Amino acid sequence: MKSKKSRLKFQNTFSAFVIPISLVIALLVFYFIMGAPSNFQGNNSANAPIPGNFLGLIYRGGIIVPIIMMLLLTVLSFSIERFFTINKAGGKGSAVDFVESIKEFLAENNIAGAIAECDNFQGSIANVSKAALIKYTLLEKDTTMTKDQKLLEIQKNIEEATSLELPSLEQNLPALATISSIATMMGLLGTVLGMIRSFAAMANAGAPDSVALSTGISEALINTAFGIGTGALAVVMYNFFTTKIDKLTYSIDEAGYSIVQTFAAKH
Repeated sequence: MKSKKSRLKFQNTFSAFVIPISLVIALLVFYFIMGAPSNFQGNNSANAPIPGNFLGLIYRGGIIVPIIMMLLLTVLSFSIERFFTINKAGGKGSAVDFVESIKEFLAENNIAGAIAECDNFQGSIANVSKAALIKYTLLEKDTTMTKDQKLLEIQKNIEEATSLELPSLEQNLPALATISSIATMMGLLGTVLGMIRSFAAMANAGAPDSVALSTGISEALINTAFGIGTGALAVVMYNFFTTKIDKLTYSIDEAGYSIVQTFAAKH
């Protein structure tokens, strides 16, 4: 329990600092790396980027670029953190094999062996199964409750243990879902600002300012691509992790169902 609280505390601290740190990194990269004078003609960031210089071209995307970059860094940070957390929650080995081994121990009425298997496997499935098995052994000795009451107690215990595991698994996923929309909208905002700049250049009396026109178009296209790419990555990672959590939840339900059914059959 202590290690679980420590893990949750670390996750909460990590989540709180990811966005501000990502913003600082994005601004530093934008102004000092992408905006470095060496990326532009005449060694001056006010001039056009050197042909073929990708960093200078992105810098021309304007102030929206570091905001989208912050969102991208946040997506990458949360994705890496979720990958390791959910993999650890999956336990040591195959969840399917673990559930089958628990069924075998229950069929042999070897509750102690099933609990030992949970300790060895670890992860969310093992935590929920172990909690249910401990309740199982306690209710076997209880003579004050009916069989139906005992079954309800085991089922309730499984649901409570599951509800304690799910928040840890689903943490930061709402942020990924939100970023998938925000990144696209920020890209569109950058597109609008770039087009406004382009049309302003075309509205000048006489010949249009070709530099301002090209800058506005570049800003529009860069922000569009950057925003859509970040939003797409957030959607992919969100769906990837929710699918893994659904598989874990299914395994938890299957293991819990087996424990309840075994108790019902043997008592």
